[in-house]
Amino acid sequence: MNNVACVVLAAGKGKRMKSALPKVLHLLNGKPLVEYVLQSCREAGVGRIIVVVGFRGKLVAETVKPYGAEIVWQKQRLGTGHAVAQTQPLLKDFSGEIVVLNGDVPLVSSRTIVRLVGEHRRCQAAATILTAKVDDPTGYGRIVRNESGLVDRVVEQADANLGTGRIREINSGIFCFDPAYLFPVLEEVGNQNRQGEHYLPDVLAILRRDSHPIAAQEVENADEILGVNSPEQLKQIAQLMVKR
Repeated sequence: MNNVACVVLAAGKGKRMKSALPKVLHLLNGKPLVEYVLQSCREAGVGRIIVVVGFRGKLVAETVKPYGAEIVWQKQRLGTGHAVAQTQPLLKDFSGEIVVLNGDVPLVSSRTIVRLVGEHRRCQAAATILTAKVDDPTGYGRIVRNESGLVDRVVEQADANLGTGRIREINSGIFCFDPAYLFPVLEEVGNQNRQGEHYLPDVLAILRRDSHPIAAQEVENADEILGVNSPEQLKQIAQLMVKR
């Protein structure tokens, strides 16, 4: 795992948190959300940790400093794809795997990071998606696999027909990439959507268009992919941590 770089997205404000504090710095059992993610990266033994900061970035940078994180600024918050693209100057000559994590997903474990990279290597994929099977997949992108078990496509909720809508395996938003494919494809990702943003998952469709293999690794516990977008979700995850 020494030749793995974890990119942690931590630039957002988190409007639904209704706070002047960056979302990733909200406390969960006395510790900022982002620190749980960084701790898992460190326990997984990754060689590099890169944190993308934006809103009140100096405060986030100071918080992650003890973890030896490299800091990248996303001065204009133009989406997750744009955020990852800001790391290219640091990673342009990097030959290992790049794992992209969100700084507001505190339950993701080091074991899951290791398993994700392992499956990526086993499949020799251009990208590997961390997936989860959930009882209610409403609102999530569904994972459609081909006969060999690789990902054929990711179908968003709005585009799902009755059959696809029944698929319970969903996209977590956590990925492992081969940098040789990632950065060239990011340059193709457009922003023709309601938010006018460049979305990281759009990389997958471009890779499939060019017949590059996309793998998927299912997480053992679906709770690990839960993110925090509101004070209510923060309380929910705090309760889950008590039960673990």
